[in-house]
Formats: sequence, C-alpha cells, structure tokens
Amino acid sequence: MAALARRFSPQVVVCVCYVAAMFMNGMDATIVNVALPALGAEFAVPPSATSLVNVGYLVSLAVCIPISGWLGDRYGTKRVFLAAFGTFVLASALCGIAGDLTQLTLARVLQGAGGGVMSPVALTLLFRAYPPEERIRLSRVLLLPTAVAPALGPVLGGFFVEHLTWRWGFFVNVPVGVAALVFGALLLPEHVESPGKRFDLRGFALAAPGLGLLMFGLEGIANSGPHAPLPWIAGIVGLSMLAALVRAQLRTEQPMLDLRLFADDSFRRASLILFTCVAGFLGTLYGFTLMFQMELGASAWETGLVTLPKAVGLMIASQLVVWAHRRYGPRRLIAVAMVGAAGSFAAMNVIGPGDFWQAALVQLASGFFVGAASAELQVVAFSTIDEAATGGASTLFNVQRQLGSALGVAFTATVLAMAGPGLGSYHAAMLLSAGFALVGAFLALRMSESGAPQREPAVANR
Repeated sequence: MAALARRFSPQVVVCVCYVAAMFMNGMDATIVNVALPALGAEFAVPPSATSLVNVGYLVSLAVCIPISGWLGDRYGTKRVFLAAFGTFVLASALCGIAGDLTQLTLARVLQGAGGGVMSPVALTLLFRAYPPEERIRLSRVLLLPTAVAPALGPVLGGFFVEHLTWRWGFFVNVPVGVAALVFGALLLPEHVESPGKRFDLRGFALAAPGLGLLMFGLEGIANSGPHAPLPWIAGIVGLSMLAALVRAQLRTEQPMLDLRLFADDSFRRASLILFTCVAGFLGTLYGFTLMFQMELGASAWETGLVTLPKAVGLMIASQLVVWAHRRYGPRRLIAVAMVGAAGSFAAMNVIGPGDFWQAALVQLASGFFVGAASAELQVVAFSTIDEAATGGASTLFNVQRQLGSALGVAFTATVLAMAGPGLGSYHAAMLLSAGFALVGAFLALRMSESGAPQREPAVANR
C-alpha cells in the first residue's frame, strides 16, 4: 500500500478519479438519447414513454446536487465521493439488466442520485488538490469529462445500438467504475472541512424540489412541446420555490447553497458565461443529432461518426488553452472562443444531405471553440474562491451547468415544435444556440483581466 502510494502523487490520484467518474457521468447524459428508439422497440412502448428514462435521471440529479456540498464538508470528500460513485456504478449495472421500462427508469433515478452528489464533490476534490496558480494546467483534465464525454456519447450510443445492444451503453461503466473505485479507495486523500456543519433543512426543502420541478419542466417541454400544460406548471412552481430559496439562503448563517459566493466577480461572471456556453453546446448537440438523422437521412452510427470530430476539437483546445491564456489573458480568450462557438453553431445550417466532411469540419470547430471557452471558464470561476468555500462553489457551479444544459435542450425542442417540420425549424434552433454563445461573448468582454490568477504564466513555463 505504501509503495503504491509513493508511485502516485495525490494530485495524480485525484485527476484519475475525477476523469473516470465525470467521464461516465457526462457520457451517460447523451449516450441514452441515441438509444431511445431501440428502448421503445424492445419494451414495446411509444417513443413518448421512453422520455421517462431521461426525465427520471435529470430530476434525480437536480434534486441531489444541493446536498452534495454539505455532505462533502460534513463527512469528508473522499468518503462521500466514493459512496456516490459506487451508487452510480451499481445503478449502471441495474440499468443494463433492466427487464422493463419501469425497472430502467428506477435504475436511472438511482444513477442520477449518485451523479448529482458525485459531480460537485469530484470538482471540490480537484480544486483542493491544486492551488490557484496551478489550475490553468488543469484544462487538459477538466475538458475530458465535462466536454469530450457528452460529444462521445452519441458515437458510442450509435455503435452499441447498431452493432451490439443499447444495454452496453450502461454495462461499459461497470469495469471502469469498479477499477476507479478501488484505486480511489486505496489512494485518495480524505478532507473533512466542517465536521459539525449544521444541515440547512429549510434550504434543502426549497432547493431539492425547486430544482427538480424546474428540471422536470424543462425536460417535459423538450419531450412534449411547448403546448403541454404540466411542464409549464412544474417549471413555474419550481421557479417560485427557487425564488423563495434565494431569500432564505441570504438570511441563513450556514446555507445549503451559499449564494453569497456570487458576490465574487470572477465566480459570478464565469458561471454565467459557462451557463450560456453549455446551453448552446447541448442545444446544438441535441438539435443537430436529430436534424442529421430526421431531415438529412443519416443513420444513428453515421451521425455519431460525424459528431466525433467535436471531441477531437475539444481535445485540441485543451492542449492550446494554456498557451492562449498566457498570451492573451482570460477576457480575450473567452470572448474570441465564444464568438467562434456562435459561428460554428450557425454554420451547421449550411450542411446538406451527404455533406459528411463538411459536417465533420463544423463539428471540429464547434468542439474547439467550446473547449477553449469552458476550460478557461472553470479555472477563472474558482481563481478567487477560498479553499474552505470550494465545496459550496462546486455545488453552485454544477447547478448552473445542469440548468444550462437542460435549458439549451428545452429551448431547442420548443423551437422545433413551434416551427413545425422541415429543415427551417432546425436552422432556427441552431441560430438560437448561436445567440446563447453571443450573449456569453458579450459577458466575457465585460470581464476584468484580474479575474484570473496572475502567477500562471511562470507556472506554465516550467
């Protein structure tokens, strides 16, 4: 055990566990979308019924995110991370062996609960392992699970559906997850920030159902269209509860969600820009996948292959963002990347039937610009956050990321439903995603260059 620990630094251990856990979590968010028709066929249910698989996962994820910061601070980040990760892996196995839609939905709810706690605690582990002046070098780690994984989801999903079975979309998590769990149990360092931290029951009673209802509403609009009343009612009730939550949290000494962290200029602006970035990114990922199959005649496997360059672009960006940060600074880097992302989203409208190479190039550009922006934003957001507040900041950051993703998909689905069938509706949806990115570019231009660590150039030159 001691010899094994000497072979890996604590930072390397944290990075390995973070990438393994978050990669699976990020990929599962999109891998199921391609498999929904196959699920409906195997379980003999209409396509609308299969949406429960995603709704259950996303609602459970949203409900459990708020409690993650308190759990990590109170009981220790290692203990809570491994418990949540283990729940996620177990739920993946249960999804793979599900015998009907009800069993699969319940397993996805359990998977969402594990993922909702796992994501913020994993980010807390990562940022506590690296001091602010070293975090820009984390771009290579941050992008793999948070951006590359969602782009790879449709590729693997299409392959499993056409050549194996949709069940492998879940089974693939098990061997990797078990290996990462053993590795983390042996080598991860433990950190208990506040062993006596009080549980904010009122905050949880407002945050959990508020976020859950809002996520249900957004996902319901994405699946049922803007004319179904239930998603709107759920969304409005959820927003009302979140409005009450804001008032309550600002008056609580130890809040469930520490909204006072938004007083930090770097954290607030970077979080808002990332919100627009993931809304546009997930909106195009959802809309383009449908457009390429439904309107341009591609198969699920072909669509997955065409979106694969998006992941390549993300990885290229992860290698260049340190140099770009050093040369241009965060404000110009993020602004240019967001403008580039907007252009690549809009360029999806010029793709026609059989334009596989053109589609691949557009996806490559999309991945590159989104990757550059998101990697820099995650570093800037935490650059001025104290170590003691990292758990709360990670929780807030993940809440905004999940809401941005759901909002992007919901808005895209709403545009498709309101505009009616045909390429024109997809083109309007792509332009909406481009608009999200342009809003992010405008916000980036209002950032201060002092919002990022100033010692990074010397570190990066080592």
